[in-house]
Amino acid sequence: MGGPKVLLHFFLVLAVLKHYGCHLGGLGPPSCPAQCECSPSTWSTGVSCNQGNLSQFPVDGLPSSTTRMSIQSTNLSAITAEDLRAAPGLVYLQLYHSNLETLPAHLLQGLPHLTTLDLTGNRLAYLQPNTLHHAPLRNVILKNNLIQAAHPDWFPPNSSVTFLDLSGNRLTEVNSSLFRNLPALRNLDLSDNNLRGLGADALRPLHRLVSLNLVGNKISSLTATTFASTPQLTRLYLQQNLLQELDPDLFQSLQQLELLLLDQNRLQSLPFGLLGNLSSPEEKWGRLVKVFLTGNPWVCDEGLEYLWRWVTTFPQKVGFASDMQCAFPKALENRTIVSIKEEELGLGMNVTHNL
Repeated sequence: MGGPKVLLHFFLVLAVLKHYGCHLGGLGPPSCPAQCECSPSTWSTGVSCNQGNLSQFPVDGLPSSTTRMSIQSTNLSAITAEDLRAAPGLVYLQLYHSNLETLPAHLLQGLPHLTTLDLTGNRLAYLQPNTLHHAPLRNVILKNNLIQAAHPDWFPPNSSVTFLDLSGNRLTEVNSSLFRNLPALRNLDLSDNNLRGLGADALRPLHRLVSLNLVGNKISSLTATTFASTPQLTRLYLQQNLLQELDPDLFQSLQQLELLLLDQNRLQSLPFGLLGNLSSPEEKWGRLVKVFLTGNPWVCDEGLEYLWRWVTTFPQKVGFASDMQCAFPKALENRTIVSIKEEELGLGMNVTHNL
């Protein structure tokens, strides 16, 4: 009763399973590149290749069901779109410490499902136009390369990328053209570059940005409008730079800011009103605010009035307040700011200012 049809259907199913890298009993193990390890599951396969002598993308034996692939610490100095077409179902691709020096245009043309691309620790210096087009990327990690610049069209218009890590590169400046195609970006890491500042409109396309990391650069000043286009910022990391003075309106547009790190700069005082957006009670704003200011050479005289009043009025908002110390004058050197008395700063008893 229907025997031949059932048997035909059975063999068709086996053929499909074999094609997608699955196995059943006598079919044997699924294919896998010689220098890699494959971890098949019902509908997908993870592939990991970490042998140092791997010098070419492992196309031969790569399961067509591959959705996650990690190539680490190899001699893979080049990769092409044709290589990647061997795994059209890729969702996650990591090419970690693989000596890549360039990426060709339209590299991702055959990857309609790729959402995460990790190119940490390669030797990329410049990103040419159309490099990261075609795939629906959301997370791009380019950490610890040699990047000095990127073409304005390295991403496609209206890219869906929400997370971009450019930390540990050699950027000396950034302007709005670098991010013009990234309207959905929410997390941007530019830490540990050689940035000396940000262009006046550098962040203009990033209206949805919620986290910005600028740690470990050489930024000495920021214009009053630097963050005017990023009103949704909640986390701003500015520590370990060379900031000496801050404009009182610098954070004026950041009504949702919750975490601000200014420690380990060269600040000697803060201008009145700088932290005004952070001075309202948390209950009113529905947020918990934390500001870090340690490791700056504070000058404890009348010029420190705003910082001193803010710290003593809102001690719960200041991280490690007891570690904030005076650098000058000599008489107050190493005194904690929270322990300083009003008269020691030379302040008039009845002088009041908005915080």
